[in-house]
Amino acid sequence: MQKRDRRQRDLARSKVETLTEALPWISQMSGKTFVIKYGGSAMEDDDLCRQVVSDIELLKLMGIRVVLVHGGGKAINSLLTDLNLPVSFKDGLRVTDDATMEVVQEVLVGRVNQHLVWALNEFGHNAVGISGADGKTLQAEPADPELGRVGRIREVSCELIETVLEDGYTPVVASVGCGADGFYNVNADAAAGKIAEAMNADKLIYLTDVDGLYRDVCDEDSLVANLTRSETHELLASDSLDGGMIPKVRSIADALDSGVREVVIVNGTFPHALLLEIYTDAGCGTLFTQDEPGPSGSLERSSNV
Repeated sequence: MQKRDRRQRDLARSKVETLTEALPWISQMSGKTFVIKYGGSAMEDDDLCRQVVSDIELLKLMGIRVVLVHGGGKAINSLLTDLNLPVSFKDGLRVTDDATMEVVQEVLVGRVNQHLVWALNEFGHNAVGISGADGKTLQAEPADPELGRVGRIREVSCELIETVLEDGYTPVVASVGCGADGFYNVNADAAAGKIAEAMNADKLIYLTDVDGLYRDVCDEDSLVANLTRSETHELLASDSLDGGMIPKVRSIADALDSGVREVVIVNGTFPHALLLEIYTDAGCGTLFTQDEPGPSGSLERSSNV
């Protein structure tokens, strides 16, 4: 029998070391509930989408209950442009008149949601697509008259999501809410945060196309590795955030206030970022945690990369 060369042995040893590092995390995470908000370029690129979908399938095989929440901002912008409709934002939220709301529904529920369900099912994942209006999952009210049909979530019903999970399926939730007067465009970051709160999720993951939170978006060295709940509130009060990071960090602070133990912003364009975050000692992205130490006996990370 021909012996393997040194390079092959080193590669095999590296794989064994990776598996050994992952084992305690696999044991601790089994049975946990993770809410993953999926958006940005990680969702638009087909190759990246397949990679993320395969990682989610692995999480399910490892015993994690996954709830996938998505937006679809770039796809909405594209269709609005094709229809010669205005694209306008205020404080990171889309200004949504009645015509824009119809586009939001068509894109999120009719296109993006079904594409993600199809992709997950192709990997054998048994996914079910729902919108926030199904089962009154996301009940909303007007957020600001200047934003039109942008909704603030006033109540979350987890009954449908829990039923889907208990039946062995993965719920894929489009961020469209419902109210007494019809449908609302709900920010996907806020939707993921509120669902995580209502489900008492163990971890909330924002899978996007940035490495994490930067104190200065123009300075690559200003990436923040860790923030506590108190530090997150201080950051919000400083008015140093802009664009889409405002509703994201606000939803993170709300989730921490409601008892979600960990929230993380992860770059979904980085290969297998989900697995690196969940199953390695270092993790990746920006990790937001409670002020107090974790429960006794739980694994803790000293820092992120």
